[in-house]
Amino acid sequence: MGRTKEFDEEVVLDKAVELFTVKGYNCTSAQDLVDGLGLSRSSLYDTYGDKRGLFVKAINRYREQTARQMMQFIEESDDVEVVIRHLLQHVLKESLQDKFDKGCFMLNTSIEMAPHDAEIAEIVNKSMQDAEDALYYAIKKGQQAGKVPKEHSARALARFFFNTISGIRVAAKSGADKRAFDDIVSVALSTLK
Repeated sequence: MGRTKEFDEEVVLDKAVELFTVKGYNCTSAQDLVDGLGLSRSSLYDTYGDKRGLFVKAINRYREQTARQMMQFIEESDDVEVVIRHLLQHVLKESLQDKFDKGCFMLNTSIEMAPHDAEIAEIVNKSMQDAEDALYYAIKKGQQAGKVPKEHSARALARFFFNTISGIRVAAKSGADKRAFDDIVSVALSTLK
């Protein structure tokens, strides 16, 4: 009979997300995991198998949480411009206040791991699709209500805004100026008018 886990797996996965976001997969050692997660090596390996097993569970948890949060955010308002402005401003604020330049876990993973790992690439692509679909839903709803022009399809606009969000995150990691971001947000929002 196996021993009962003496830790909250959700808390451990949240800590793992933070650790992998800051250090990346390749630079996170087994000792970093033991120290950062507060688990013994045996608990770590008994529960997740290895570092990669933990990483896969952490990235899946992150994907589920971010998709749920984004849809919840979109559902809070019927005004698509307000929703997307708030999303862009949230990403901008989060990126500019990132003292450790850690960036976005999913975006970092797409650069570090996805080109070399088919399973991770699939998770990253599903996460990107989740975000695009949420944006599509909001924009389509705005077009149907007559609040967003139909010059571009809702899908094309969703892809544009997803790319804008990703670009903001990347540029923030390299220390771009806030005025540049204000211009990006302003021009992006002009596509909704």
